Amino acid sequence: MSVNMLDTFIKPMHREGVKFVAIFAAITLVLFAIEEVLGWIGVGLTVWCYYFFRDPERVTPDRPDLIVSPADGIVSLIEPAVPPAELGMPDVPLIRVSVFMSVFNCHINRAPVAGKVQAVAYRPGKFFNASLDKASADNERNSLCIRMDDGRDLAVVQIAGLVARRIVCFVKSGDALETGERFGLIRFGSRLDVYLPEGVDPMVSIGQTMVAGETVLAELKPPVAQTTPV
Repeated sequence: MSVNMLDTFIKPMHREGVKFVAIFAAITLVLFAIEEVLGWIGVGLTVWCYYFFRDPERVTPDRPDLIVSPADGIVSLIEPAVPPAELGMPDVPLIRVSVFMSVFNCHINRAPVAGKVQAVAYRPGKFFNASLDKASADNERNSLCIRMDDGRDLAVVQIAGLVARRIVCFVKSGDALETGERFGLIRFGSRLDVYLPEGVDPMVSIGQTMVAGETVLAELKPPVAQTTPV
């Protein structure tokens, strides 16, 4: 099957973006009535708004032992950190990989692994630049705990940024997710944090470009066997 060249440039738009594109288009008509130059600026902003809410199909690696990126963007931080307390996970530092999304990235968020959603916890907060380390602790966020088939948990956190003012989550506790499945979006610049299971090391580097649902973040190793004291 050949690739349709039109599909390379024109991507479907998520339904969350329809009202925003309509607003931008209406403002553009008003700007044209005021001054043609302003109208063309409005056209550019309307196209950008459509592009922001684009929702392209992604090809997820067909291996159950892989963790994929939940977001498009750039790896901004890799460091040990304790998952958000509201998820009720053990108070143990895990490797956290942060993916920063600029206003030009696709903002559809995808499940890094397959599993059952154990918890969804929203917490209001501030709106610091999402690329800063303190954004994980202080910014508005929505956290998910996903339990994989082997019983291990992975946390993925949607974090609002300097421009973002709305986190959208499509799933609830008890829902089943497939790797690469859409689970939410954040409007206008933000960040996703992934807390890898204990003993799992990232396969990415700071500054690396990520593609949601496609770029491999880490490879799952078998769970560490627990020994029973004699």
